[in-house]
Amino acid sequence: MNNQELAYAPAWELAERMRARQLSSVEVTDYFLRRIEALDPLLHAFLTVSGDEAMAQAREADATLARGEPVGPLHGLPVPIKDLSDTKGIRTTRGSLVYRDSIPDEDDIIVERVKAAGGIIIGKTNTPEFGHRGTTENMLGEPCRNPWDLSCTPGGSSGGGAAALAAGLCPIATGSDGGGSIRIPASFSGVFGIKPTQGRVPRLYSGTGGWGQFSQNGPMARNVRDAVLLFEVLAGPDPRDPTCLLEPVPDFKDALDGNVRGLRIAWSPNYGYAPVDSEVLVTAKAAAELFSKLGAHVEEVDPPVDGETAFQVFSMLFASDYLASAGGLLESHAKELTPSLRHMMETAREFSAGQVMQALRELEWHRARMARFFDHFDLLLSPTMAVPAFPIEENPEVIGGRPVEPAWGYTPFTFPINLSGQTAASVPCGFTASGLPIGLHVIGPKGAEVRVFQASAAFEAARPWDGHRPPLFT
Repeated sequence: MNNQELAYAPAWELAERMRARQLSSVEVTDYFLRRIEALDPLLHAFLTVSGDEAMAQAREADATLARGEPVGPLHGLPVPIKDLSDTKGIRTTRGSLVYRDSIPDEDDIIVERVKAAGGIIIGKTNTPEFGHRGTTENMLGEPCRNPWDLSCTPGGSSGGGAAALAAGLCPIATGSDGGGSIRIPASFSGVFGIKPTQGRVPRLYSGTGGWGQFSQNGPMARNVRDAVLLFEVLAGPDPRDPTCLLEPVPDFKDALDGNVRGLRIAWSPNYGYAPVDSEVLVTAKAAAELFSKLGAHVEEVDPPVDGETAFQVFSMLFASDYLASAGGLLESHAKELTPSLRHMMETAREFSAGQVMQALRELEWHRARMARFFDHFDLLLSPTMAVPAFPIEENPEVIGGRPVEPAWGYTPFTFPINLSGQTAASVPCGFTASGLPIGLHVIGPKGAEVRVFQASAAFEAARPWDGHRPPLFT
């Protein structure tokens, strides 16, 4: 492979070629580390690059193959980890000045699993402080930038992983999604990402409070097959996580067959309440209509979501969880906290127990309504985002001629799915006239990752997106 082919080669192909001894992990890892060194000053996709550790792991990976020992599905592949997950011996900042020098003494569960599958940890990707918002800026340094337009945000909170993938700085990446944090940057950056069903991927809890009850770790990739490869490694129960699903991981042998014939698919252009940019709407609608040509039954219908109520419930419980897990920093490190995070936790202090319990009651009704909706439909499609990527720190205040709340108006379709705990993916489905990516939101009922992967693979086969690359990074 020449350098350009290596930068954008599918992860599954790199893994196969390393197992066949056509490529070595040392040369692949060294190549991506050199590409990061050359190009990441433009993007700020990484908060930490663990070059020495990665090369040591790569040499051992090659030695393992040379000895003829059995290897895992990620053997020799460089894999960056979102900097919210602990990595033993590698700096883990959580996007926070408070933890800028923190080096954990244990790995999070997903990191254990990546390593056990043979993955090489090449660094930690950029994220806002504690992943608290849908763009990727923090007080540690420069904001993360979108490879398609460096003046724009790549989205967040998994913006570093999405930007690195789009720019060919890595073959796959981990992300996490508590209100859209995989799907937002996947849409803005033109990559594929899936939020698993709540509890599908286990996590370690520190015992300091906070459950992250809407959040799931998941894979980000440039194609569906690579995402399946990483998802199979991440998913499955672990007794250290009392919130994880105890059922076995679904069988993924048919997840890539791309068969959607006969599926009942709902298409909603706006959930019945959200203003949407005209280019996004036209592109996403055309993508949804393609499923009819693939043999599915597509019907325009809105899900049972009240946008204002859903956001009130989400924001109250989301902020309360952050207060439980990080509220002590308001006294000890207030000046080091991102202002938006500090404001969110200060607001949560004002909530009464009655308000929180009312939100929890409405949460259960929302989950019940969404479950009943999927008694009638196999999948729900919508735009992933209401807008394409926007300039950094310039959240839109008006969309489609209507005023919106800057904190969430650009992402009205993702957080209701975190509330209901369902699985959902963002599939690249086109570009604006100015060349910014647009995503299609593919939503399934709880436990239906295979179905979401199948629909995503069907669309990918009909409308391949992997050949589109940011001009600055090709």
